[in-house]
Amino acid sequence: MTLLRGDALSAAFDRGSAAYDRLVAASPGYHAHLRRSARRLGLAEEGRGLNVLDLGCGTGASTAALLTTAPHARITGVDASGGMLDRAKAKSGLSSVDFVHAPVEELADRLRPGSFDAVFAGYLFRNLGDPDKTLDLVRNLLVPGGRLAVHDYTLSGSTVHRAVWNAVCTVIIQPAGRLAGDAELYRHLRDSVTRFDTAPAFAQRLSRAGFADVRVSPLPGWQTGITHTFTARTPAGAGVGP
Repeated sequence: MTLLRGDALSAAFDRGSAAYDRLVAASPGYHAHLRRSARRLGLAEEGRGLNVLDLGCGTGASTAALLTTAPHARITGVDASGGMLDRAKAKSGLSSVDFVHAPVEELADRLRPGSFDAVFAGYLFRNLGDPDKTLDLVRNLLVPGGRLAVHDYTLSGSTVHRAVWNAVCTVIIQPAGRLAGDAELYRHLRDSVTRFDTAPAFAQRLSRAGFADVRVSPLPGWQTGITHTFTARTPAGAGVGP
């Protein structure tokens, strides 16, 4: 299968948005894992007044996780799917969030460099045609010493964890997607994970992009070795630039 990219992927998420929250909620630990990754940004004690970008916010599950750990932060949620954003905007607990409907590729023209203290990206980078370009964008959007947390399906490299992922997709995720009428989207989910970086490879990608203090942290439960949190910082002395 050819992976969905750009407008085709946004359209698939638009179509799948009605059932999306219901399907992901059936995954054990889904919301708890997002909250754990949000906590790993370390914003709890200094969240007041901080500007946080929720990149690829979808229906707002990651946004809610950020608000739980940093309730006084100013959060901007961005997503390329209008259907997913409509779901996020309809949630009463997210009324204080500013939402932006735009693909990542357009953000350089819409957001000011050095305007965010932290960026959270959940389930985003494996869906991008050029993840390195987006990492450059994120680095420029962050203040010097700014924090990044990436939460995503990134296999450990173990054949066991790859086999578990494929089995879960075959037995649970893809059948559920077909029942919801979103077979194409959930085939993409499976293949986007198996074709993307392993966790060590993505950590190296972050380092090559100029991030410092790169750390990879596992998540518990069935997703051990399948889903990870990556945390990093922009160098404290870094200036905003190309």
